[in-house]
Amino acid sequence: MHKGIAASRGIGIGSICVIVEHELTYDAKKIEDVESETKRFQDAVEEFKKETAEMAEDIRKRIGPKEAEILEGHLVMMSDPTMAGEMEKMIAAGQCAESAVSAVCDMFIGMFSKMDDDMMRQRASDISDIKTSLLKLLLGIKDIDISKVAPGTILVAKDLTPSMTSQINKDNVAGIITEVGGKTSHSAILARALEIPAVLSVPDITTLVEDKNTAIVDGTEGIVYINPDGDVLSQYIRKREEFIKKQSELKSFVGVPTKTSDGDSVELFCNIGTPKDAKKAIECDGEGIGLFRSEFLFMDNTHMPTEDEQFNAYKEAAVTMGGKPVIIRTLDIGGDKDIPYLGMKKEENPFLGYRAVRYCLGNKDSYVIQLRAIMRASAFGKIKIMIPLVTCLEELRAVKELVNEIKKDFDANGIDYDKNIEVGCMIETPSASLIADILAKEADFFSIGTNDLTQYTMSVDRGNADVAYLYSTYQPSVLRSIKHIIESGRNAGIPVGMCGEAAADPLMIPLLISFGLTEFSVNPVLVLTARCIISKWSKSEADSLTEKVMAMATESEVVKALKEAAKE
Repeated sequence: MHKGIAASRGIGIGSICVIVEHELTYDAKKIEDVESETKRFQDAVEEFKKETAEMAEDIRKRIGPKEAEILEGHLVMMSDPTMAGEMEKMIAAGQCAESAVSAVCDMFIGMFSKMDDDMMRQRASDISDIKTSLLKLLLGIKDIDISKVAPGTILVAKDLTPSMTSQINKDNVAGIITEVGGKTSHSAILARALEIPAVLSVPDITTLVEDKNTAIVDGTEGIVYINPDGDVLSQYIRKREEFIKKQSELKSFVGVPTKTSDGDSVELFCNIGTPKDAKKAIECDGEGIGLFRSEFLFMDNTHMPTEDEQFNAYKEAAVTMGGKPVIIRTLDIGGDKDIPYLGMKKEENPFLGYRAVRYCLGNKDSYVIQLRAIMRASAFGKIKIMIPLVTCLEELRAVKELVNEIKKDFDANGIDYDKNIEVGCMIETPSASLIADILAKEADFFSIGTNDLTQYTMSVDRGNADVAYLYSTYQPSVLRSIKHIIESGRNAGIPVGMCGEAAADPLMIPLLISFGLTEFSVNPVLVLTARCIISKWSKSEADSLTEKVMAMATESEVVKALKEAAKE
């Protein structure tokens, strides 16, 4: 048995096909004919754009527009003069095209790979894909064709790039195993879209298997079996049948209200990063947007987005959601998210430094631009403003004061906006948790960010493998914090949501029901699964389980109890 990251749910059983990548080696020699080398580079870029556009269109037709955006993003990056321009500068200085591509891409890969946010680290993977594709074109190496594999094939690779994945025939591929990648990697996104079970980040898997080996891919638990014995194989054949049956049952939850088994209603929202993601939320039957990560509007730019650029993005999301709530988190940068054109200074400990609302309040001119854009867009839907990384009441008051000043300006100039626009706090620090009762008196709503709340409560750097075992939402200290936040909000009569990963965790859901969470915000693809699990629990059952769990002293005891009570 081999463990990895459960990236795409389901059970795949089949015969292995190992994808072996070519070595991209070249002679990093100095060049004399700059003009000729520049043209060779530009021809490769144009061919890259042509091939990528064709693959994106193929994915759009076969899989969907959301998945096509992955490759379209590669086109945007190479169309931006910044990256290609830096490469051409190096060629002009005498470097060969291959060296220029490698050096510039490696610089950006290094910058993004240091970030803690999974989506930001995925940018490093994007650029790595671009680097590989350009080098192949420059070296005359053809991509591996995996479109013709036999039915029942389990693909095994170091990584599956979007260009490889775009060739997959879902009727023939039973599962995917890779050595790298995570839940937000493009391999995972495309595997989920194709509904192919996938387990990623299985150490050394390409060297441990051979073509034609039999494999079981448990994409739900993140487990892989190679050449399993008869008992294990029979067990997983039954599991696969059960999973297929459950997936079929989820269709009955489309278009129905989200309720517990005894009729208590809750809201089931989606987390998104771009306006286009709102369409996915609607397609997946989300009841609103619980988290719009606005920083992607800034990170996808080479300049500070203007008020109109931001307004159009927020308006698009609001219009797409058709009056359903859209909670926009104001700019959350710093820590693991750096935006070069903002010129943020380097800090020894950026996660405890000048980030999120601290940066925004220290740069009020740019923050007011964002708040104005959000408030103008509120005329087109039910938009709410959420402040990230709140640690004290003064921060909430300072943002509300800016909002009130903008209201006065809008009123004086006849600019439309929602006069009752709500301003809430993202509760993701121990400080905010401890004063949740105080914040609740002046905030219009809370949303719990369990990822950072867990990290800060446990004093754990998620990127440090030596302490990663402590990073768990099931830790008694984290559970007590979540319970206190929800109770504080309820006592003050304000809604409390959760936009961290725990909101979609089947083991956490009964505790959140018992605590009194009113809004669950999850990845769009998990909406029906979350709705199904919520429907299986009554408040009294959840309360009974919670009473036992909250009396436990260790994380392992909590996990054991929750797994025994699980209703998947």
